[in-house]
Amino acid sequence: MRGAGGTPGGVGEFLLGLGMAVSGGYMLMQKVVVSTGSWLFYGHNAFGLSLLPFMFGAGMLFFNGRSRIGWLLMYSGLIIIFAGILLNLRIYFQSTSLFDTLLMLFLLAGGVGLLARGLKPHGGTPS
Repeated sequence: MRGAGGTPGGVGEFLLGLGMAVSGGYMLMQKVVVSTGSWLFYGHNAFGLSLLPFMFGAGMLFFNGRSRIGWLLMYSGLIIIFAGILLNLRIYFQSTSLFDTLLMLFLLAGGVGLLARGLKPHGGTPS
């Protein structure tokens, strides 16, 4: 019988590691608060400016679907929008006890370690 990852053995370790990693990751994500700031450029809101390359690219593609400049503008506009969203996120870790923090990190790191160990071949007769 094949185990986790097509290797002999390790199914129990894999499942235990998966449970630990999921629970540790869930507990850690429950303590993280994500908010956003404003897109400022010299004191003015700049979100509208980030949409200009995307809009011009989309307009060019509606006119000619093979326009390389249109595709370039559209992709660069999407990259600017996603980069702006990511750069303006503010991520905070809520206050929690040292015990809870260590428990979250132990479960997450231990679970990933057991997942990797479960995928490694174990002793026994390979099929």
